[in-house]
Amino acid sequence: MRIGVMIGPERGDTGRKVSRMLDDIEWAEAAGMDTAWIPQIPTDFDALITIALMGTRTTRIELGTAVVPLPAQHPIALARQALSAHAATGGRLALGVGPSHHWIVRDMLGLPYDKPAGLTRDYLEVLNAAFSGPGSVDVENDTYTVHNPLDLGPVAPMPVLVAALGPTMLRIAGEHADGTILWMADERAIAEHVAPRITKAAAEAGRDAPRIVAGLPVCLCRPSEVDAARERANRILGEAEVSPNYQRLLEQGSATSIGDICVAGDEAAIEAGLRRFAAAGATDLSVRLLPIGDNRDELVESKRRTRAMIAELAKELR
Repeated sequence: MRIGVMIGPERGDTGRKVSRMLDDIEWAEAAGMDTAWIPQIPTDFDALITIALMGTRTTRIELGTAVVPLPAQHPIALARQALSAHAATGGRLALGVGPSHHWIVRDMLGLPYDKPAGLTRDYLEVLNAAFSGPGSVDVENDTYTVHNPLDLGPVAPMPVLVAALGPTMLRIAGEHADGTILWMADERAIAEHVAPRITKAAAEAGRDAPRIVAGLPVCLCRPSEVDAARERANRILGEAEVSPNYQRLLEQGSATSIGDICVAGDEAAIEAGLRRFAAAGATDLSVRLLPIGDNRDELVESKRRTRAMIAELAKELR
């Protein structure tokens, strides 16, 4: 199982975010993490530009987007940007994409959100054609009519992973991509809903077994602090629960909130929690470090302890 860590822009001064993210990626590579996952937050930094910058500070670690919202740009524009970032990082990009949510696509961008699954399928058809280049990208489907020359080609195989939560999206991801990136999926949802559906679809399409990337908050703390960690997860990460997509995914498992999915406790508890996700079918873990504390110094120290523990644990779980 690959162990990765989320690195993304957090609240604060714009000018300081770049140096903070570059410091974090240097730590992740030095600590031996397999992957760094860069969120594409609607109000903040562009994930692919961030990855291109991170490529200048690293030589080994895989750099993934989690995830680029497809409706926000034409597939040729995204293909060109992804191929550029892939080349800039020496072929270390894992492109995570997804149809996003109504509150981003419709409410923020003013774009239609009527058929997200159909758009995703048609979008992937264009991306896959573009990533087989260089050469002309010629695709005509229900959404796109593309006849676009493209002189870029992938410098190495580039995995494409889709944020697939429901049955239709999991089938599309299995048939047209290399796996899925999850958020709000507990062990039961992965074992009984995600893994069987996407694996079956990939096998029937003649594709390799898919990657299943499980995103989850992790907090190293005393057993007496577990409830506080779960409450903090709900407070700072729980806004996504208002999405119908995430609500339907939660219904596939036993968790009712991101706090229930949070892996918190001492080293033994966290190791046991991560092993449960691996046993459920996750091939990759995307760890969202969740510090706790009453002031900035305590939060910084909590994050330091948690990520040091994750780095040591990653060596055992590979």
